[in-house]
Amino acid sequence: MSRIGKAPIAIPSGVTLTVSSDNIVTVKGPKGELNQKVDSDIIVAQEEGNIVVKRPSEQKRHKALHGLYRSLINNMVVGVTQGYKLEQELVGVGYRATNQGNTLDLVLGYSHHIVFALPPEIKVATTAEKGKNPTIILESIDKQLLGQVAAKIRSLRTPEPYKGKGIKFVGEQLRRKAGKSASKK
Repeated sequence: MSRIGKAPIAIPSGVTLTVSSDNIVTVKGPKGELNQKVDSDIIVAQEEGNIVVKRPSEQKRHKALHGLYRSLINNMVVGVTQGYKLEQELVGVGYRATNQGNTLDLVLGYSHHIVFALPPEIKVATTAEKGKNPTIILESIDKQLLGQVAAKIRSLRTPEPYKGKGIKFVGEQLRRKAGKSASKK
């Protein structure tokens, strides 16, 4: 049996979970509301203040979906109570990031500025302290959307392995290469 799938999800105070007849799970909390369509074979039930996800059989497909939907529902519960936060830093000379509302303006060494419009569910903030790399801070209640947007921003200038220039997550360890070595005669 799936270790992740059989673990119950504790419902914190202030969070309500409803399952509609067409298997749409809705989680409401202090930070907002999230919805997730669940496969018709998977059963989501509330037992003793916990959410339990069950599967009908031991088929490979049911086993895969069991752990998946348990993780998605848990991410929704954590999102509406605490929220998610990702930080990215711009490593490179002249790299800058500014935001105007939910629009991110990036200078990444290209001949033009990159203007990136963010979804309304994501809050963005940028910092630029002297002597430190510029930082982009993304916050949202939807973990899936937050990761997708962060990956898209990173893809605008992925870190290269020789000098490490590009957009990287704060705390990320990059694999570095040595580069050219001088020839010996």
